[in-house]
This record gives sequence, structure tokens and C-alpha cells, in this order.
Amino acid sequence: MAGQIFAYITHKTGKADDSALELATAAGKISPDVATTAIVIGAGADLDAVCSEVAQSYKEVWKFEHDALAYPNAEAIRKLLLSVLPQDAILLAPHDTFGMDLCPGLSIKLDSVFAADVVDFEGLEGNTLKVIRQEYSGQVSTHLTCDIANGAVINVRPGVFQPDESKSAGGQVIDKSSEVPDLTSGRRFLEIVAAEVGDVDITKEDVLVSVGRGVEDQDNIEIAEELAEAMGAVVSCSRPIVDAKWLEKSRQVGTSGKTVKPKVYLALGISGSFQHLGGLKGNPYIVAVNKNPKAPIFQVADVGIVEDLLDFVPVLTEKIQEGK
Repeated sequence: MAGQIFAYITHKTGKADDSALELATAAGKISPDVATTAIVIGAGADLDAVCSEVAQSYKEVWKFEHDALAYPNAEAIRKLLLSVLPQDAILLAPHDTFGMDLCPGLSIKLDSVFAADVVDFEGLEGNTLKVIRQEYSGQVSTHLTCDIANGAVINVRPGVFQPDESKSAGGQVIDKSSEVPDLTSGRRFLEIVAAEVGDVDITKEDVLVSVGRGVEDQDNIEIAEELAEAMGAVVSCSRPIVDAKWLEKSRQVGTSGKTVKPKVYLALGISGSFQHLGGLKGNPYIVAVNKNPKAPIFQVADVGIVEDLLDFVPVLTEKIQEGK
């Protein structure tokens, strides 16, 4: 039988990350009969607001407040989790830059299973948990069988589980700050450096036309710009476009770029790596155009169009302009 399931909640400025609701859904797929406990860590007045928000989706919320936890420090948080998690606990955390820093080392300290970038769960039988990962940029699905007798630490890919919007848990917040151990760490916080906004702020746009490697040439970005103008949208991009210096860094969507929450996201020639999809939040309506029918983007798209964007986009732009 599975041990207690925990969800590590990331938050910022008094608001839980979208992954909080996704982890609630993921936990339900592991074992719908086991209540999931949320772990909220931090310091300051905003922490109570986060706990209250999370309690709407989890039956129990463990709150840990300490000055050393004011900023995410994986080294300190590993010490905390190691001291409070039961031996057979299953901990879910987002597969983002911080989660990748925190979780592998934690699993070693706990002597438990570690699975990274998990996109689905096939079921739990006794101490055997079956998980699905993706390899080769989503071209291949890997099915893993994990012995979780000593627990598990699992990084869940953001955006792949439908957020649990019910918010009907009516959970209880339990202040466990008194249980925080010595958090002496070799790391120390220096400062937060805000990224440059650039000529446009893609994080505030409702409609984005995003281009990827499939655009093939810098001159072809004009095709996307014409479509964006017709739609009243803004052009964004994936990392290869920035690496090629075809668009500025401020237009990049992804874990190493901007996190965006548009209502509509049109992905042109974007394969759909987890690094790119990790920058998409808020459950946008995704329309994908890619000539590769096996592109991972089609697994998350609401509408998928298998076509060369260089042929398709000009026609779409023309039809939109005619409609106006």
C-alpha cells in the first residue's frame, strides 16, 4: 500500500503556482483513496494567504515558516523535508528548475525511488507504482515500474495534468513551524534579478502567436508577424529562435524564458519540449501547426494541424483578414 502522499507547493507573492492544482490531480491518479497533504514553506505575511488558498484543494496543509526559508533554498529545504516526511512518503513536486535542484538529492537522503519529468501514472498495486516519462523530446514514452516500499520522490511535468478546479476540500492548515530543524546551509541568498521586459511584455498578452524551429529562416518570421497583426496578437517564440538571435530573449516562452498565461496560444513549428511547455500556465487554448504528426505538441494541443506552417499560415492570415 502507498504511504502518505505529499505535494510540494511552490508560490510567489502570496499566490500558489498553477502546479498546486495540477499536483492534486496527479496525486488522485496515484491513489484516489489516499488523502494528499500539501506542504507550504516560506516566511512572511504572504505565507498564510498561500496556505488558505491551498487548503481549498487539499484536506491538510502543513505550514513551515522560518526566516531561512524566505527564499527557495534546495539545500535547506531538503534538510526540512528529510526531518518531517514519513519513511514511506510519496512526494510530488513540479519538474521545474527548483524541483530538479531539490528532488534528486532528497530521494538519495530518503533512500527512496526518484522519477523525473513524469507525465502520467498507470496505477498503483501494493508497493508497485507505474509511471510514464517521455524521451527524445517526447517521441518515445517510457513506462517505469517503481518499488515504493521506501517511498518515492517524483517530479511531475507542469501542464500535463488537468488542474483540479473544484476547490471543495475545505482543508485544515496545520502550523508545523516548531518542527523546523537547524537549516544551516552552504548557500545564501544574494538578490533577485528581474528579467528585462523588452519592447512587449508577453506575460500580459491574451493571444500569442509563437514560432519555433519549423519557421526555418529569420525572414519567415514576418509570416508569423502578419498573422499576429491580423489576430490582434503578439509574436513569441521557443528557445531555438532566441539562440539564433532571430528574436530577443524577452519573447521566449519556456523554463529558461518567460512564463505566460494567454487565453489562446498558437504554436507554429514548435515541437513541444517540456522546457517550452513548462512556460505555459493557466490552461490556454492551444492550436498547434507542425508538419511532423508525431510532434509532442499535439499531445497537449486542443487543435492540431499537420501542415507546413510556411504554406498554412499565409492562407490563415488571408482568411482572417477577409473575415474582418
